[in-house]
Amino acid sequence: MLIEAVRSDVAVIARRWTSVLLAGVVSFVATPSGAQTAVTLPPVTVGAGLQTSFVHTSPDGGDSSDTFPLNSVRLYVNGSAANKTKYMFNTEYDSKTNHVAVLDAAAQFEISDKVNIWAGRLLPPSDRANMYGPYYSNHWAVYTDGIQDGYPFVAGTGRDNGVLYWGQFDKVKVSGGVFDGPSATGSKNVISAGRVQVDFWDAENGYYLNGTYYGAKNLLAVGFAGQTQKSGSDWNTACNFDFLLEKKVPGGGAFTIESEYAKYSKLGGYDSHYAESDGAYALASYLFPPAMGMSGKFQVLGKFAKATFSKGLTVADKDYDQKTTEVNLNYVIRDFNARVMVFFKNTTFSAVQSNSKQVGVGLQLQM
Repeated sequence: MLIEAVRSDVAVIARRWTSVLLAGVVSFVATPSGAQTAVTLPPVTVGAGLQTSFVHTSPDGGDSSDTFPLNSVRLYVNGSAANKTKYMFNTEYDSKTNHVAVLDAAAQFEISDKVNIWAGRLLPPSDRANMYGPYYSNHWAVYTDGIQDGYPFVAGTGRDNGVLYWGQFDKVKVSGGVFDGPSATGSKNVISAGRVQVDFWDAENGYYLNGTYYGAKNLLAVGFAGQTQKSGSDWNTACNFDFLLEKKVPGGGAFTIESEYAKYSKLGGYDSHYAESDGAYALASYLFPPAMGMSGKFQVLGKFAKATFSKGLTVADKDYDQKTTEVNLNYVIRDFNARVMVFFKNTTFSAVQSNSKQVGVGLQLQM
């Protein structure tokens, strides 16, 4: 009887320790090697943007037209894969093909303010207009003046595939990278890009920029950007100088001046029939403080641009100038997340192309 009791106790103890050991093995196998505690990462963020409009176009010597274009639809996805390791995935609707394409797809290693490495499809260092894009510009008819964001690209507004470094040194921001040449220009050589910006008043943190801050900052910023690509024994180049001044107005308004000079020499540009183009624009706007009882703010804006296209590829490609005048009356409901923009644009050419006038209403929503 004593022996049977001992055997029984031993069996119970064995079963208990076997259960404990099995639980430990399962826990060890299920836990990644070297993991001590669970790492809590920020949640994935999802957003969207929409731009749509009504446009009445009156070309010289032609019939007028009324259209309701769906200018842009974007989906934004951002998240973290690990500590200081993020990713972004953004899409863009192409109204010409009625298809959705990959706008951005990049890994982001954000080691510190001074050391950030991004790789994939993204915005290369370029002009301020490219760094703020259509959703964060101050005016509606962006990228139609022959000057803004004429840099070569593979997708969207100014995107290319490559590797980028950028760093924030208080009020100085620097960036540089190398990008795929064949997809952007057809040349086998890489495109090198760089940008330096200095903020003399408030700093603009982060890689991306705005065309206005709607009175949230006092800004005096100057930037220089350039890209180059080797072609045989020559170097094709594109470069620009940009400037933004914004001053707060008591009561919640703002006064803004933006300007840029750009030159494209066998790299980028608006018209592929010409080897060189250059030009400049100046923009000024005034954001009125909110009226009593109203949630939004009214803004008036004017812009004038002149671009010159030269060194045509054939004898038939004559040099010509493009002049663009734009006037906006905007109602800013919630900064870039909700705004209605009434616009007038007059575009004239000295040769080659026909003059035209446009008037319309644009609506932008983001979440």
